[in-house]
Amino acid sequence: MPARDYAVSQRFYRALGFVQEDEVGNVTCFRHGTHCAFLLQDFYLRELAENLMLHLWVDDADSWWQHVHDTGLGAQFGVSCSAPEDRPWGARDFTLHDPSGVLWRIGHPL
Repeated sequence: MPARDYAVSQRFYRALGFVQEDEVGNVTCFRHGTHCAFLLQDFYLRELAENLMLHLWVDDADSWWQHVHDTGLGAQFGVSCSAPEDRPWGARDFTLHDPSGVLWRIGHPL
């Protein structure tokens, strides 16, 4: 995953609740639970970052949104976050942009 500011992105993902695992050179592995991991790279291409979307299934999207809201991640990192909604495709989710513009959909099935 691209990072416009590598150190800021690392702090963002730790604050969001991901565990920072290995860091080798300009690549860091982040993990959440046993089924979600991604590589954050000290590399940025706007066209890639602003067209990349990831979907994270969680047990309770509302509690994740509450965590984002309560910790002030939006203001702290200058990112946007929508409120959770029930979607016509059978999920309840919200959207969150990371500091580089990558879009996350964080949700659970209805």
